[in-house]
Amino acid sequence: MDNSLSYLFITALSYPFIALYNAGAASFRTSQNSRLPMAIAFGSNILNIIGNVFFIFTLSLGVAGAALSTLLSRIISAAIILILLKQPKQDLYIDSYLSIRPEIETITKILKIGIPTGIENGMFQFGKLVIQSTVSTMGTTAIAAQAMVAMLESFACQASIGIGLGMMSVVGKCVGAKEYEQAKHYTILLTKYAWIACFICCATILFPIKQITSLAGMETESAKLAIWLTRIVFTYKMIFWAPSFLPGYGLRAAGDVKFSMITSTLSMWICRVVVTIFLVHTFHMGPLAVWIGMGADWTIRSFIFLARFKSNKWLEHKVI
Repeated sequence: MDNSLSYLFITALSYPFIALYNAGAASFRTSQNSRLPMAIAFGSNILNIIGNVFFIFTLSLGVAGAALSTLLSRIISAAIILILLKQPKQDLYIDSYLSIRPEIETITKILKIGIPTGIENGMFQFGKLVIQSTVSTMGTTAIAAQAMVAMLESFACQASIGIGLGMMSVVGKCVGAKEYEQAKHYTILLTKYAWIACFICCATILFPIKQITSLAGMETESAKLAIWLTRIVFTYKMIFWAPSFLPGYGLRAAGDVKFSMITSTLSMWICRVVVTIFLVHTFHMGPLAVWIGMGADWTIRSFIFLARFKSNKWLEHKVI
């Protein structure tokens, strides 16, 4: 088995353990204990880095070593969180894993939320793959610049995504208690916090962007293109990213998952994919076309989600 097949095989083995960890982490978060999953995830990532050094550089296993390190770190994180879930001192704990039996009615309710969300994420990732295949035809300079900007853009919204995940828990509890005004209040409040967090993260990256590209060892032309794109993208991101994503977390928490799925999928494919391909092949705009399409996606999604939020139709769904 060559390295690429080994990598795929070992990576596939890690997915069940990732699922176990995520399920356990969700249980702790619903008990208002988000620090413990964060600490386990942090330790798992440190272990993964150490494992990469050992398997890749000491044992010379290449990409298979990287996958093996990931697998071991995921097994350990899943084992730790499953052990902690059995501790009676937790607000929510499990007496015995062997006594767990599937409850079809509960599973059906979960799937009604999970399937649309999974389709939305799947279509989103597939769309990113189509865009990436388009970028791969632009030459090495554009590819390097696009990769750098995409990585920085993803990093800049992590704090806001964390606030969004917290919003799902808060808004879900408010809707479950039929405190609809509280649900609206916290959706607005946490969206504002996410907006501020996004602004701060973008500004933190924008100011030292030249030093960041220098540390990355980028060639001069790629660095110039990356700096130019980052300044354009982040300026727009500060305004439109938060309202295009954060209200969606509130809608999903209230059970309005189908609307979110349809909106996100159509917006993704029409704006990001179709617009990007059109601008690349018609006007030869290079990687800028990717971000014009993404900016259009953010803008349209912002107005649609905000209109849905103001209509109060998202509060008419019943999850449980």
